[in-house]
Amino acid sequence: MTQTPASCVLLADRHHALTEGVRGLLETAFETVVMVADEASLLDGAVRLQPQVAVVDLALAQDSSLGWLRALRNRCPGLKVVVVSVHDEQTVRRAALEAGADAFVLKRAIATELLAAVDLVRESEAAKESEP
Repeated sequence: MTQTPASCVLLADRHHALTEGVRGLLETAFETVVMVADEASLLDGAVRLQPQVAVVDLALAQDSSLGWLRALRNRCPGLKVVVVSVHDEQTVRRAALEAGADAFVLKRAIATELLAAVDLVRESEAAKESEP
């Protein structure tokens, strides 16, 4: 990690066991990791907490649509969103990115790729802020 810790990340996943492991990883990069387990809590938390990044399971919503991602983009357009998923099909990755995700990480690669993806989206935001 090349950056200093940011203040807050929102972690959204219905699977508590996985969330605990990911939380430990994210605590190395953020002062605060807020965990939520459903779409309503994700949307409310994003608006209320104004985190720098949200790490969200693609399958957060019961209906398996990307409506939560579009709603999140509408409510918090500046929020950086990293989607994690067990689905490694290119069409799934493309759909998430087209719906507004800033990065996509496979769950099986979280240990090696999540922090790099978080760094990447944070760096892209820092670059935007430094532009005249």
